[in-house]
Amino acid sequence: MTAPVLDLSLVPPLGEPRPATVPEVHETSLPNGLRLVVVPRPGVPLVELRLRVPFAASSARSAAAHVARTSVLTGALLLGAGTHDQLEIAQLLQAQGAELSVSANADRLQFSTTLLPEGLGAVLGVLAELLSRPAYAAPQVDAERSRVVERLRIARSQPGVIARTALAARLYGAHPYAQQLPDADLVAGVTPAALRKLHRDRVLPAGSTLVLVGEVDPAAAADAVAGALTGWTAEGSAVTAAPVPVLEPGPLRVVDRPGAVQSNIRLGGPAPGRTDPELAAARLAGMVFGGYFSSRLVENIRERRGYTYSPRSAVDHLRGGSSFTVDADVATAVTGPALLETWYELGRMALTPVTDAELESARRYLLGSLALRTATHAGLASTLSSLFGAGLTAEWLADHQRALATVGIEEVTEASQRWLAPAGLTAVVVGDAAQIAVPLGAMGPVEVTAPDVPVQA
Repeated sequence: MTAPVLDLSLVPPLGEPRPATVPEVHETSLPNGLRLVVVPRPGVPLVELRLRVPFAASSARSAAAHVARTSVLTGALLLGAGTHDQLEIAQLLQAQGAELSVSANADRLQFSTTLLPEGLGAVLGVLAELLSRPAYAAPQVDAERSRVVERLRIARSQPGVIARTALAARLYGAHPYAQQLPDADLVAGVTPAALRKLHRDRVLPAGSTLVLVGEVDPAAAADAVAGALTGWTAEGSAVTAAPVPVLEPGPLRVVDRPGAVQSNIRLGGPAPGRTDPELAAARLAGMVFGGYFSSRLVENIRERRGYTYSPRSAVDHLRGGSSFTVDADVATAVTGPALLETWYELGRMALTPVTDAELESARRYLLGSLALRTATHAGLASTLSSLFGAGLTAEWLADHQRALATVGIEEVTEASQRWLAPAGLTAVVVGDAAQIAVPLGAMGPVEVTAPDVPVQA
């Protein structure tokens, strides 16, 4: 029996993207330096809370110890504060429909939760205890430290993690951003006293931003935050990351994993920041190249050649610099051909203009993704937290949408030549060096290292 053929003429045409609306934002600052951003969104009886605390390593020299301590702090922080233990904190939060999480990256420490509107005061009270009176009791710290060390042992055996850390070392050199994973020995030496000092020195209201999105009255929210968090005081200034160094691509680096049945290809280079006028064109170029399923890279090394399942490219932003990255996991036997085709598609982006159809498809995808990401309370809260943390405002959303809507083929070609050209990217491949080093060497110089072996970046 033959499968029915879809009559595409019956599919309605796509409508025009809706213009972005800047959300209604109410900003205030507390005497302790905390910035409060409230976005009322009635209709769904929930509130999203994001507290972003600047938490970059203060220097390259201190980065390894900072990352190790931070990896323990994010879990240990919720294990006791003030007069409450871990169970009591969880019960207080759950009574308001909340479950607080604490996460960290190279730029910030972030507290996140969803809560019922009537529980805002109670949740802020718990948050105030965690910020002002964390316990970091020895038994809890010991248990969290052991858990982190075990997770690190598992993570460091994963090829994707090895590839990510190796690429970061190439992209950032001696910059603190190169410290993607903490050293297990340093984690094992983290003490409660070290966590208390880190918290005292770095968990500061000055420079921090609290975002509330949802069914909340701005004036009442400001009063609740002031009542709960005015007592969160600390001396010191927020630390933000220094600009990343200029990338020197160097030879292709092969990280040896003897016996590996697949290779993890990672490419990376600089990208325009959020305030760079070329960002919209670079994002569209990256989308056409490998940013979604209809991209050139997917069509080439997945659909046409079957080298990989899910190649992708992306533009990522950190406070100290932005990056363009390419990921592809391929079978060992086709590592050389897959990298060659990836270079080919990057070169084609830089040397030949994209078509009208490619540009319009990528444009619609990016505009639609932006609209979807900010349509929910959670998505908007996280987006605004990132924007305000980068020194921007909600106006950026509409400005960026307008830029995406007006970029033309010539601008995309120019952005491709500047940001996607193979000569400006560095490459790392994690795999069996005995099988892949020689084929890769046909495309240029190759250096082989072992996992976790420091080399000159």
